[in-house]
Amino acid sequence: MNLHAMISCIWFFILQGLTSTAVKKGGLYSLDVSSVYKYKNTLVDIKVDTESNISTTFTVLDVLPSTKLVTSVKLPDYNSGKVEVQYFHDNASFASAVGTKPSPVVEFSGTAGAHGLAFGAEAGFDTATGKFTKYSAGIGVTKPDYHAAIILADKGDTIKVSGVYHLDEKQKTSAVAELTRKLSTNENTLTVGGLYTVDPQTAIKARLNNTGKLAALLQHEVKPKSLLTISGEFDTKALDRPPKFGLALALKP
Repeated sequence: MNLHAMISCIWFFILQGLTSTAVKKGGLYSLDVSSVYKYKNTLVDIKVDTESNISTTFTVLDVLPSTKLVTSVKLPDYNSGKVEVQYFHDNASFASAVGTKPSPVVEFSGTAGAHGLAFGAEAGFDTATGKFTKYSAGIGVTKPDYHAAIILADKGDTIKVSGVYHLDEKQKTSAVAELTRKLSTNENTLTVGGLYTVDPQTAIKARLNNTGKLAALLQHEVKPKSLLTISGEFDTKALDRPPKFGLALALKP
């Protein structure tokens, strides 16, 4: 194989996993470009954003049965590196992540369940301060026509109760509701919304909370794994404020 053919082959493999995402919010634009390369049981994911940050993730599948190893780093912040081990089973999963800095934060998470009932918990511990950075737990129920969950988050300070109910057998139309209560401030937030699937490639979502913020989103799959998303949000209690609009395009060959 000559040099030209070798370069063409390399670019072919790179472009197979090339993805670009352009987002506009207000008058600001951002562009992210990423490439994924797979060789045997190893995945390499490289992402570059408009702020010249380079994120690299190496994933090794089946290090042990049902286990994968993930290492990541975001340059130029070398202390952002992290090593993660993930284990997946039919009725349980477990993950542990450790930072690469001298006194890292150690994170644990796990879920277990069967027959539509699942329990989960996560925690983070800072070895430098000897304190927990986070801990939360939850329980979820999944049935053919609805999903419901209760989560205790923010170190026990926030309770979230959420549910999704499918209004038809094909699940083209769904209603969503979430109630969040912050115990330290006795503040409640109620959000209601809906999802309507126009066709297999197009979906419309909308939500409204008790503070008056209304948001809507239109997502269309222009081709397999390539998505066009148009979103908008405005405050119904402050109509003098300009609404926010977003546009995102994720393309994958």
